[in-house]
Amino acid sequence: MEKKIKKGVPVKGPVSAPQKPKVVQATPAPKAPAAAVKTGEFAFGKENYRLLFIGLAFIALGFILMIGGGSKDPKVFNPAIFNFQHITLAPILVLTGYVIEIFAIMKKPKD
Repeated sequence: MEKKIKKGVPVKGPVSAPQKPKVVQATPAPKAPAAAVKTGEFAFGKENYRLLFIGLAFIALGFILMIGGGSKDPKVFNPAIFNFQHITLAPILVLTGYVIEIFAIMKKPKD
């Protein structure tokens, strides 16, 4: 015996109610432990701060060495402004200080 379902399409055999699909719930993936945020501590370690102060000292010394070489009388030229200390040594110290500062900031502190 044929029964018609959906606009005249013949179906053979007994017709049963449509079954609901089984829903399988996925188990949530285990969460990675959150990074422990330590409150009340400094942003850098002891060694980082030491390197920061050393870099600051290099920068300050470089700028101090750039001072001088001027003349008391503005009409008189003093060639001392072009000596090794002002032209070479002081800028090298300042740049070295900046490199130390960058390294001190980027260095990961030991726990």
